[in-house]
Amino acid sequence: MTSVYDIYSYFDSIAPFSTQEEWDNSGILVGCDKAAVTKAVLCLDVTKSIVRFASDIGAELIISHHPVIFGGIKSVKSGDAVYECVKNGIAVLSAHTCFDKAANGINTNLCKRLGLFDVHPVDGTFIVTGKLDKPMSADDFAQYVSDSLDVHGLRYTDSDLPIKTVAVGGGACEEYLPQAMDCADCFVTGDMKYHDFLAAAENNYCVISAGHFETESESFHMLLGELQSKFPNVEFVWGKQKNPVLAV
Repeated sequence: MTSVYDIYSYFDSIAPFSTQEEWDNSGILVGCDKAAVTKAVLCLDVTKSIVRFASDIGAELIISHHPVIFGGIKSVKSGDAVYECVKNGIAVLSAHTCFDKAANGINTNLCKRLGLFDVHPVDGTFIVTGKLDKPMSADDFAQYVSDSLDVHGLRYTDSDLPIKTVAVGGGACEEYLPQAMDCADCFVTGDMKYHDFLAAAENNYCVISAGHFETESESFHMLLGELQSKFPNVEFVWGKQKNPVLAV
């Protein structure tokens, strides 16, 4: 029998929960750690539709990247994701920033999706750097990222410098722009604010905002095969979700 705790322990071995950021809330957030697991849903976000899906297929566990409980909860009402998990006896395990920075976590997987090699972590951050097979212009690389990650509405800053080394940080890693500018020719992340774009443009630096969902969803999905191999008696199912952010 595989328990919720067994799967938690495996995550703790590849992405130690002790390494999560202070503001984060990764771990077993809903349910009993001793509960048996025969089917689990892997997803980016624990939404109401994901909980319904998990319930419909008889899953005892949801494994999410983003924590289902993040800030303070002032109420838990019928229809809420947390309420419905408890009601249906579904445990939730979330692996957020600890998996972002793991050796084979979100950012490493994002490098694989972009075809980068010679991947290394950047000290003091949880972004990583990797190299392209051959240098590309900012315009060409932006199009390459858009195609590789299936991005609609990608935003970027131009640069006349060739891009060979790329810094990568899925999701919201805009705070690491200064470090990226020090060690790479371009920074690919999920979310970027206007003034960060401006700072990059003023320094003739290419920064690419490819979307939070686009940089993380499939990068978390890549974990499914590894989990299935580790726990062959558990059926792991990908909880496919639509990007809630639309683009025209």
